[in-house]
Amino acid sequence: MEALKLKTLDDLFLSPEERVELIGGDIVRRPMARFAHGAAQGNLRGELNPFGDRDGPGGGWWFATEVSVAYEVHECPSHDLAGWRRERLSRLPDGVIDLPPDWVCEIVSPGHEKKDTLVLPLLLKRHRVPDYWLIWPEARLLIAYRLIGGDWRVMATLEGSGCARIPPFDAIELELDALLGSG
Repeated sequence: MEALKLKTLDDLFLSPEERVELIGGDIVRRPMARFAHGAAQGNLRGELNPFGDRDGPGGGWWFATEVSVAYEVHECPSHDLAGWRRERLSRLPDGVIDLPPDWVCEIVSPGHEKKDTLVLPLLLKRHRVPDYWLIWPEARLLIAYRLIGGDWRVMATLEGSGCARIPPFDAIELELDALLGSG
């Protein structure tokens, strides 16, 4: 019996396909983006603009969409949105980043729920990513988690519309319609 050979970052870089990521040693195709997914991603990025300024709330953040993060030799997911505090990442890197983010948001896609709700939270926990959000645009639902004492704790479960202060961006109110892709 032949041993299973896990794919590495080198295999990922050699892949002829564009929309792929490395999850658990497998090169996995990313799902086709739906309109609700793209709207939620773009709107959320816009809502976080005040934090992108170095003098903004929290001392400034770098944000990226569809960014690949090399956590381990067999783990390089592409996050829908990720953010790094400027105090930890003083300048933008070239290529794939290997510094774990301070915040990750995944917009849950049909067929990829297991990755977003089970696989990634374990990976992010191992690498001590402090905050993780999940958005289901079709269900108009956002769940925000914070890593406390080594375990994920739910900080907010939000549905519908209105405004909310959600860690780590609780310095300002965020519009739920925008976060959930309909604003």
